[in-house]
Amino acid sequence: MSAELFLVQLINGVQYGLLLFLIASGLTLVFGVMGILNLAHGSMYMVGAYLTWYFVTVTGSFTAAALISAVIALLLGLVIERVLIQRLYNRNHLDQVLLTIGMIFVFNALQSMLWGNDPHGVDVPEALGGSFPLTENSSYPVYRVFAAAICVAIAGALYYLVSQTRLGMLIRAGESNREMVEALGVNIKSLYTIVFAIGVMLAAISGIIAAPMRSIVPGMGESVLITCFVVVVIGGMGSIKGAFVGALAVGVISTFAAVLIPAMSNMIIYIFMILVLLVKPQGLFAK
Repeated sequence: MSAELFLVQLINGVQYGLLLFLIASGLTLVFGVMGILNLAHGSMYMVGAYLTWYFVTVTGSFTAAALISAVIALLLGLVIERVLIQRLYNRNHLDQVLLTIGMIFVFNALQSMLWGNDPHGVDVPEALGGSFPLTENSSYPVYRVFAAAICVAIAGALYYLVSQTRLGMLIRAGESNREMVEALGVNIKSLYTIVFAIGVMLAAISGIIAAPMRSIVPGMGESVLITCFVVVVIGGMGSIKGAFVGALAVGVISTFAAVLIPAMSNMIIYIFMILVLLVKPQGLFAK
């Protein structure tokens, strides 16, 4: 592999890893704080992408479509938690799995009814449509750099929220000892509603960012969900730092595998996950 190709693939892998982190962070946050195994998390990624495509066609503006889609996703998360997820807190993981699998079928059916089964695409915003030179013979799309920067900014904001704010303190306390937090007068139900809504919005924002880079197709949430579970397992369930490290590792490894060993590219991240679990059975940064 030439140095030029290595550089391009490395940047692609980091950019893909950052996008994976944005999806996986919501998944691990909801599980780590609430103990909810949300298999419909990938459907929120799909919802974000489809809403972006729809509102771009309506408004003609990617920025407007992104903002509207993010707000709708936040409201959707609030409704889902209040109507469905609240019923699962004192039940086992099997009930969580069954309910959230049912949600996958519901969202897939709604997607088919509202937007059909044809693939769709979103044009890259004109202001971000160019590229900048990497080497004498290669360049890199500006939008992909912008997408990576947005992911880094959101990761920083999430870290600040969890580690430096009062809400973050309550989230960490609720994760450690829910009963004690309730005894101190904190409304844990409202706290869980906020956490779940943030998790849904993070997944939807991932879909919004990915919309101009990937085809928007039915069932796109299921494939990304499997990869995100690999990320979460590698990093350690409930660990934001683990999700970040795991996502970057999976992004870079899968990107290079697609070029160097395409016949094994679909299984290489699972091999990596197995190797990690042999050394650290609970993940790299287990809580």
